[in-house]
Amino acid sequence: MTMPTPNDPLKIGTRGSPLALAQAHETRDRLAAAFDLPAEAFSIVVIRTTGDDAALIAKDKPLKELGGKGLFTKEIEEQLLSGGIDIAVHSMKDMPVDQPGGLVLDCYLPREDVRDAFISPTLGGIGDLPEGAVVGTSSLRRKAQLLNRRPDLAVVEFRGNVQTRLRKLADGVAQATFLAKAGLNRMPDLEVPHRPIDPDDMLPAIAQGAIGIERRGDDSRVAGMLEAIHDTETGKRLAAERAFLAALDGSCETPIAGLAELDGNRLRLRGEILRTDGSEALADDIVGAVEDGPEMGRAMAAGLLAQAGEGFFDWK
Repeated sequence: MTMPTPNDPLKIGTRGSPLALAQAHETRDRLAAAFDLPAEAFSIVVIRTTGDDAALIAKDKPLKELGGKGLFTKEIEEQLLSGGIDIAVHSMKDMPVDQPGGLVLDCYLPREDVRDAFISPTLGGIGDLPEGAVVGTSSLRRKAQLLNRRPDLAVVEFRGNVQTRLRKLADGVAQATFLAKAGLNRMPDLEVPHRPIDPDDMLPAIAQGAIGIERRGDDSRVAGMLEAIHDTETGKRLAAERAFLAALDGSCETPIAGLAELDGNRLRLRGEILRTDGSEALADDIVGAVEDGPEMGRAMAAGLLAQAGEGFFDWK
């Protein structure tokens, strides 16, 4: 295997947000450590995506109205296919289940904290929200879960990176919002008052807390390098969760939550689907063999679809 060098570095593509850069640096550091290479043997290439457009962020519209999850990946994947970069680093919870032709996504770093975090400058948790409080979130899942538990709340769209959302809170646009705990952990210098939410109270997004690394399918050198940093446990958990998501038409228009956890050779999979207005939620919780994870995900999806009946999925 030909190793990258400072004169011929491996090019790592990423968005330019502070969190995206932190994830790209973690990927670089893990590859450098695995092959005893200097950091200079890797080049981090910032790629501006459609989803990073300030005007779009300012509109605070639902993701489905702006173009879906592809807003954050299209330009990066185009660079990967053209050879402008060698690998792309993504937050897995933002990745569509379908891969563009010629690209492979089969390397995951060790998963971080999966929980959501409640963010408010004055309140300690969801239970502290007064009746009729305004909560900001760009996540259809979080919106549906909140309205299911607290139909009295007013939920407004909240787009932008961590810093943008904190500014909106400070400006009084909302009394509280939510972020992934994993993102806060990956940016330790960013002091954000928050309280983690137990998955029993708010089941997280599919693949939340996981970083995925995408490559070209015909690049055997990169495939060999990524194999050295792939976390098998995370891969098994995501195989079950993403199978569940794929069977439910997992797009940005679907309020779906799910979490797979390992205990030895056993895998516990929890899943939840909700009406977009939060008026109804259906959930399931099953345990099986780790190797059956993808089939468990598909079976759970089929069972929930059968329970939902016609009209439940009002985004169809």
